[in-house]
Amino acid sequence: MMNNHKANKFHIRKGDTVKVLAGNDKDKTGKVLEVISDKYRAIVEGVNIVTKHKKPSATSPEGGREQTEAAVHMSNLMVVDPATGEATRSGRKLNESGKLQRYSKKTGEFITNG
Repeated sequence: MMNNHKANKFHIRKGDTVKVLAGNDKDKTGKVLEVISDKYRAIVEGVNIVTKHKKPSATSPEGGREQTEAAVHMSNLMVVDPATGEATRSGRKLNESGKLQRYSKKTGEFITNG
């Protein structure tokens, strides 16, 4: 059976620098490590740190506590404009070569990934 729905287009991509708008890590910035499209979430470097307890096993006999980043909902993230370093809304428009590319609505400059 085929899915006839369109793939979601996100305002955030892997490698973007984003600012957190809400939650315990509000106003922190970080690089997007992974985008989880079906849950509309993203994992951001250094944001939403959780502690996971690891049980001792044959491969890691010490066990212990491990701190990792947990996913953040994309509605709480905003792309940081590379030119100014401020959070900005993004849109899509054609570049010189006729390809759709994201741009900053504050400055009008194109947003390059990374």
